[in-house]
Amino acid sequence: MPTQVPVGSALARKVFSVAVFAATQRRPSFSKNITGAAPKQSDAERKLKGQTSPDFPIVRITDLSKSAGESVSVDLFNIIKGKPVTGDKKLSGKMMNLTYSSMDIRIDQCRGGVDTGGRMAQQRTLHQLRQIGAANLAGWNSRLNDQQCQVHLAGARGDDTGSDWVIPLATDPEFGEIVVNTIKAPTYNRKIYGGGAADSTTDITGVAAADYLALEDIDRLRAILDELVFPMQPIRIPGDEATDENPLFLLQVTSRQWHYLQTNTTGQTWRTFLANAHARSEGFKHPLFLGTPGLWNGILIKKTSRAIRFNAGSSMQENNSSNVEVAHTVPAGVTVDRAILLGAQALGDVYGRHQKSDFYFNWHEEETDHGNTLEISTASINGKAKITLDVDGVPTDHGVFVVDSAAPAIT
Repeated sequence: MPTQVPVGSALARKVFSVAVFAATQRRPSFSKNITGAAPKQSDAERKLKGQTSPDFPIVRITDLSKSAGESVSVDLFNIIKGKPVTGDKKLSGKMMNLTYSSMDIRIDQCRGGVDTGGRMAQQRTLHQLRQIGAANLAGWNSRLNDQQCQVHLAGARGDDTGSDWVIPLATDPEFGEIVVNTIKAPTYNRKIYGGGAADSTTDITGVAAADYLALEDIDRLRAILDELVFPMQPIRIPGDEATDENPLFLLQVTSRQWHYLQTNTTGQTWRTFLANAHARSEGFKHPLFLGTPGLWNGILIKKTSRAIRFNAGSSMQENNSSNVEVAHTVPAGVTVDRAILLGAQALGDVYGRHQKSDFYFNWHEEETDHGNTLEISTASINGKAKITLDVDGVPTDHGVFVVDSAAPAIT
């Protein structure tokens, strides 16, 4: 970007609108590696809406025909099923239907900006200020995007108040506007409890202080997945030849859950746990396998840096057996972290058109205080929502399952 481009120019808006969006999506994050690739030219149906691969947990839709306050439809295609036609029986009239479900996700405008300071404090060129502003706003937008995905998938904001949280607590009066679409608690058939909490535990009040996440919970979770009448669709990573024989799911755990998982696992078993992930990724490369993930019973387990955490005595929204949301209180002396298991098509991430830039993001800059200060802002038209559908009349989270376990502070 040449320094002679004036403040507020259309060229700056065009260049930096695209640059900030691209940087936001590329940054290592909770959501980056679980979003599918953009459609290819041959993917005509998805290309019309800009809908990414349905084989990953997050389906991103970039529909430039929509603007703030509107809704975008997410399409979920189902596997075909039906009896085969044998011998010389006529196939005509017995075709299996290609079926899909749709869910509307509302989008809205979200803005953030930086004040670059007065001329005497700056001592920098306009070009430098734009680059610094773009880098900072890309980082802020990336955290916002990440946290919106995490909160929607978890079905709760939790109580964690780390300094990098952009989304406020659910008690904040603007929380509902910031997350755009309503946060839905995990459906009753998509949640279990870790550690010593028995299968009969129906809500968080049955979790004790030592009910840590364990490999036995991973085994139990996989058994539940395998027994589902309408199974969750696995993640399909290009190049993973084991996908069909050994379907892959991803479990995002907090740093505390990872710690207790490790400390309650023998050394040899832990080495096997880590080696399994390395062996699965041989022959292909994908960011999900970077770092030190573990693999157990077809579930890839990765540690996240940000927790959905509930403190002792706090209120947690849970669905009861009738799928009615009720408030339960976390038991005294118990801190609970939520792990998030992901299959395909768990979340819709929708971008629409910003009227000023005609793109997903808008870059705006203006001089204030009689030309002494430069202010820079970005605006996006976006909305996210966990994909929940009725399965035989039962509300069911489509591609996400959660595990709540005790996670006391590590001393």
